[in-house]
Amino acid sequence: MSFLTLQDIVEDLPADALPANWTSLDLLSFSHRWKMWDYQQKALRNAVAVLWKYYEDFVDYDSKEDDQVNKRRRQEFARWYRVNGMETNLDISLTSGIADLISPYYDIKNKTLPFEHLFNRACFWMATGSGKTLVIVKLIELLRELIRRNEIPQHDILVLTHRDDLIEQLKHHVREFNTAHSDLFINLRELRDYAQVKRDNPALFKEREITIFYYRSDNIGDEQKEKIIDFRNYDNNGRWYLLLDEAHKGDKEDSKRQHIYSILSRNGFLFNFSATFTDARDLLTTACNFNLSEFIKDGYGKHLLILEQETRAFQDEEDYSDDEKQKIVIKSLLLLTYVKKFAASVRKQAKEMYHSPLLLTLVNSVNTEDADLKLFFREIERVGKGKTSKSLWQAAKQELWDELSKQPEFMFENEPIAVEEDDLMRLSAEDVLKSVYNSQRSGDIEILVRPSNKQELALKLKTSDRPFALIKIGDVASWLKDELAGYEIVEGFEDESFFEQLNSDESDINILMGSRSFYEGWDSNRPNVINFINIGTGTDAKKFILQSVGRGVRIEPLKDKRKRLLPLYNAKEIDEILFEKVRDKVQALETLFIFGTNRTALQTVIGHLHKESRKGEQHQLSLFVNEATKGHTLLIPTYQLAKKSLADQQQPSKFPITASDLTVLKEYVKYIGDDRVLLALHDTEPSRLRVLHESLKNPANYYLEDGQKFKNVEVLVNRVLEYFGIIPEEFKQMKELSDEIRHFKQITVSLADISELSQKVENVGKYRDTAKLEAELDGKLERREITLREYKQRIKEIGKMVKEETVRYEAKQLRIKHIANHYYIPLVLSGESERIQYIKHIIQTPSEVEFINKLEQYLEKPDNKFEEFDWWFFSKLDESLDKVYVPYYNPKLNRIAEFYPDFIFWLQKGKNYFIVFVDPKGTSHSDYQHKIDWYQRLFEESGRPKVLNYRKLESKVFVFLNTEDVAKVGAKYKPFWFDTMGSVLERISKS
Repeated sequence: MSFLTLQDIVEDLPADALPANWTSLDLLSFSHRWKMWDYQQKALRNAVAVLWKYYEDFVDYDSKEDDQVNKRRRQEFARWYRVNGMETNLDISLTSGIADLISPYYDIKNKTLPFEHLFNRACFWMATGSGKTLVIVKLIELLRELIRRNEIPQHDILVLTHRDDLIEQLKHHVREFNTAHSDLFINLRELRDYAQVKRDNPALFKEREITIFYYRSDNIGDEQKEKIIDFRNYDNNGRWYLLLDEAHKGDKEDSKRQHIYSILSRNGFLFNFSATFTDARDLLTTACNFNLSEFIKDGYGKHLLILEQETRAFQDEEDYSDDEKQKIVIKSLLLLTYVKKFAASVRKQAKEMYHSPLLLTLVNSVNTEDADLKLFFREIERVGKGKTSKSLWQAAKQELWDELSKQPEFMFENEPIAVEEDDLMRLSAEDVLKSVYNSQRSGDIEILVRPSNKQELALKLKTSDRPFALIKIGDVASWLKDELAGYEIVEGFEDESFFEQLNSDESDINILMGSRSFYEGWDSNRPNVINFINIGTGTDAKKFILQSVGRGVRIEPLKDKRKRLLPLYNAKEIDEILFEKVRDKVQALETLFIFGTNRTALQTVIGHLHKESRKGEQHQLSLFVNEATKGHTLLIPTYQLAKKSLADQQQPSKFPITASDLTVLKEYVKYIGDDRVLLALHDTEPSRLRVLHESLKNPANYYLEDGQKFKNVEVLVNRVLEYFGIIPEEFKQMKELSDEIRHFKQITVSLADISELSQKVENVGKYRDTAKLEAELDGKLERREITLREYKQRIKEIGKMVKEETVRYEAKQLRIKHIANHYYIPLVLSGESERIQYIKHIIQTPSEVEFINKLEQYLEKPDNKFEEFDWWFFSKLDESLDKVYVPYYNPKLNRIAEFYPDFIFWLQKGKNYFIVFVDPKGTSHSDYQHKIDWYQRLFEESGRPKVLNYRKLESKVFVFLNTEDVAKVGAKYKPFWFDTMGSVLERISKS
């Protein structure tokens, strides 16, 4: 089953759909130490978009409204889903007991709860280690700000999570947040205190303080006990903003607690955060899918490679020799050393890049007689002492190479590992000693302990002055007494623990060994190799494997850049020269190598992680660059930041504002009177204040009285000051197309079986111009270059070629077409001009499908104007993946945005070269005037296209928007609208 999710719908909203009160929220800051990563900001942005849709776009919130209005909103939300293609019935069948429990709150029919009642919710599917708790705390701040702006109701806020350590993590993050915010203090109170808090202080939302509540989700029920509380005592008429953190664990369709959560938020809103969702209702209402597979596929985490080789030698029931156990340890040390070599090479180019690689060994038992940790420790010791034979080293390397040389693919990605044979096979025991043990030669181990820290001890070779490994367990006392008796123990009295310093550049630790006790709340970029030893048979172990893998995938090539190198390069967030120097050296650093415990554990890891990646089954569909484009120059414009701000430009785009808001702005600045106060209140720069004062003297030069009304003067002032600091983009140069159009490489299909689709794509992909092929064969036959038999055979093969195929899945038709002049082939389109849920990045917007149909009809005309050019090609552009655009100032967003037309055409006639952007969305398409204005600023001069030279070509850039009736368009913009492709070609020919 494929799902249309809430994320799919809200991300289809135009970027400027939300008004200023909703888009001017701070999504970045958290504390002095932490900022929100871009994927966390995306989760928050989607949360805000859902709230806007619910509380403003459906039915605009009014502080005097009753609960019936909220019921209407849920119904509108359900209708919205159906309009967008939801066909699945998700009504919930109830047991008698559950029906009795919830019937006072919902309209129950035949022991069935219509899912329509539950649409006031949004789920956030976020990988372990992605910072869900930070997003939850930040969302609390956003809720409070939207309440303050009178955009959403003033409901109380409740956070529920299922473990005490997660409650402590919440408290820790709230404390971190509070230290950095003078304008807001989040006051955490246990839910049991709710009645007392409300009595003492009914107004939980103060000017600079908000009180929120928390509790253990599994301690909420329908009866009152010592720890269990009866939800009815805290119902608050269902007016809660309820934030669940992994609170669905163990849920079933008729789970009592899941219904209780819905009841508590029935007249409010429910936000559900988890690393693992499986229920169809949670999937449907997912507003942000950033589970582990998405996290990795989008470039935010390391590649995952689960090796076939196993750590079975450490199992009690397995009769393995000491050499076999040692070989396993050697393999993991070799891989770590291999990665560290590349890390050193990269850091020679830029010392701040990436991390110091780490081997993480997680064990099941610590203090038993033959505990896994003890066995691994002994093997680490043997290697450190040099008590390993050269033949064993060679055998371990060879077995490792035998597997890696087959270039196994990473999980979730169609990309193979590429290990350099020489770099791996040259590694020696001396290299491992130097890179991992921090020593030039082998030696005995000594133990470093701190009396004040009873959970960790470090290992050091006596031949080195630096430790190399850390053991992190619940209590080291028994280890010191039993396992480490006879070892030299060195006590230190420094305050800093090795574990807390693990992420610093000064940390010498290369191996971290431990039990399950520390995987929660631990964040590090460093793991590149993980060993699971005797973990993976029970339910808890499966969760542990999943979460610890999630902890190990984090990556940070450059400080505060949490994506792999190639995505950073594509986003222009890394210097191109540096990228070229290190690009071939980073794959190992960007990989997490996993040695499974045993076959059961291996299947557990693979099974659970693949389950996470599924929306149905996901497959990649392969399309290819059209060979006919080779030898032709396909140019695109590139841009750079201007030297002047938008407000300093000679013809700036003016800030849109209502006449009443302009009056408010003048009165506010006059009332404050002191620029020092304005600077403090709005955290701005003196230069912007100077422009603000100048703008109020000459408002016609800076403001356009054509904006939306602001409900909040602070928001208005902040937006104006932001406007004065905007630096626009300007044209830089033309460049030849490389990887800027790439969406066709990432077409994903969420179906169990796409064999028929793949075969038809392959068939159409092989199509060539049959008339041309037959003419070539005729010539060869006449010249006797082929025999008559060969001629007939090839004619027969040509006759089997297909130019178009159709395929139908889930009652939706796809068309697969060969269009000779398209950049990639074949083209995949929706058959009925409707949205298709199970496939991404094809042509399925109705206006785009219609444009392709009309273009084909035009090409069939014998006198079509394309024939007047030496050659031409065109391509679909995908806003989410491609990087071909026209920058412009978007007044609704108050920033420089990127206009992505739907299609780009390249045409050449002699030395005249034309780039033509075509956007067939119609005159109703938002803000087309601003897009055209900025196109003219960039690519026109005195009303005519600029000539932009590239080598011997004289290139010009055009933008055209499609409408069925040009007569409806205003005179100023009429030249940029077209109703036929012939009119476009005629205009560029006359330019």
